[in-house]
Amino acid sequence: MKNLLMLPILLLSMSLYACNKDDEGDSTQTDKTYQLVFSDEFDYSGLPDKTKWTMETGGHGWGNAELQYYTNSQNNATVSNGTLKIRALYESYGSNAFTSARLNSVQNWTYGKMEIKAKIPKGKGTWPAIWMLGANIRTGTSWPGCGEIDIMEHVGKDLNRVHGSIHCDAYNHPKGTQKTANLVIPTATTEFHVYSIEWTSEQIDFYIDGQKYLTFKNEHKTNAEWPFDKPQFMLLNVAVGGGWGGPDIDYAAFPQYTFMEIDYVRVYQKK
Repeated sequence: MKNLLMLPILLLSMSLYACNKDDEGDSTQTDKTYQLVFSDEFDYSGLPDKTKWTMETGGHGWGNAELQYYTNSQNNATVSNGTLKIRALYESYGSNAFTSARLNSVQNWTYGKMEIKAKIPKGKGTWPAIWMLGANIRTGTSWPGCGEIDIMEHVGKDLNRVHGSIHCDAYNHPKGTQKTANLVIPTATTEFHVYSIEWTSEQIDFYIDGQKYLTFKNEHKTNAEWPFDKPQFMLLNVAVGGGWGGPDIDYAAFPQYTFMEIDYVRVYQKK
């Protein structure tokens, strides 16, 4: 009789676990001050949705001596079985020894909560990133004056250490002044985790699975310290090699361990 009485409670607990497991780390589910303004749940097949993403192409090193050529091929970016896969492949393309993909969001946002559920590659030499750039870079503003927000970066040579950073004129990695922090996530390359930022006019907070590990505050000085009051777009990419991702590359890891898998991208803004 006791076991029968416990059954409804057990079923309720299992139901709650199932609901929460899919969106683990998604703090916005219960935050009624935000509303969803953009999402890609990747519940289709083929190339990424062209109304939401553009695929940037080129193989000029991207300012970091990177080795890949970004293509617009489904071999490098494809949606299937509910996730987006961005694949770095060991294959020649022109003068480049690797190919990969770099997706830019069509939409821009100023402030909000950006949440991306992803599993990242573990091959040595890979450099996956989920990040944002000031949209004014498209109209002539140079980096780092446009502002860059790195929601998630990881390099395969330092397995499972996930970084969040910001770059602007005053604070950037060429000067060694970037504002950055990291967390070791033991299952970053084997399980999905939620990488997010909460960006307001006063500060940018960085989270992994709801755990805050970095805050960058608006000092209310000049654009050099805070260019983050202007629209930004999101980027999803997997680079190979480069100043941080290289120089060592595990060629045997391609392609089995050199793709980033993304379950969803969601953007919320204050009501």
